[in-house]
Amino acid sequence: MQASRVASRRTVSRLAAAAAVAGTAVLTLSAPAFAHVTVQPEGTAAKGGYAVVDFKVPNERDDASTTKVEVNLPGDHPIASVMPQPIPGWKIQVTKSKLDKPLTMHGEKIDEAVSKVTWTADGKGIEAGYFQKFPLSVGALPEDADQLVFKAVQTYSNKEVVRWIEVPKEGEDEPENPAPVLELSAATGDHHGTAAAEDTAAETGKTAAAADSGSDGGSDTTARVLGVVGIVVGIAGVAYGVLAGRRRTAA
Repeated sequence: MQASRVASRRTVSRLAAAAAVAGTAVLTLSAPAFAHVTVQPEGTAAKGGYAVVDFKVPNERDDASTTKVEVNLPGDHPIASVMPQPIPGWKIQVTKSKLDKPLTMHGEKIDEAVSKVTWTADGKGIEAGYFQKFPLSVGALPEDADQLVFKAVQTYSNKEVVRWIEVPKEGEDEPENPAPVLELSAATGDHHGTAAAEDTAAETGKTAAAADSGSDGGSDTTARVLGVVGIVVGIAGVAYGVLAGRRRTAA
């Protein structure tokens, strides 16, 4: 009888332990995966070209909203042109810094570039359960890189600061707070984008102007030739008339 009770107690203990393990597993599986600040292009981000990229910022707190977002642009691959898109409810500050090595854009040297863009909420910001996209027009993208790392800083209304600055490394687990990484695609035939379009337009304008100029010159030359021919014809007509008069008189 006593042996039966001991066996029964052991069975209950095992069941309790199994239930505890199962409960832990359920909690682990049901825990929400934390979202990260990420960057994705609208379309493609080709090497040497221009692109619009969206920084997606989720709110990960239930008791606070995101009121400030800072995105640092890569210093090892500076981008000459950076333009933010206005967003209702957010003030935007663009910070520029001097470059160690000037860039050349459209034939002009640039000795400073945008190093940071900061969005600050006018109102509630990004509330719990929501996310916000922050678009930037950037270019020209580097031709000697496969990706660009943008370190970001997220500030909440309760003064908590989350730094998304850890650079993911190939072959290793994703860090706890990974920095947004923009993957660059291969360059295309018209990868210079807007710059090429502007240069082409300028060349087209010059060609058109030259063509108009040549056309005007040709018209002037034709008019002059016709004028000279008219004069010669007129003189010939007068001479013919004089000779005809003399012949009649002699007759």
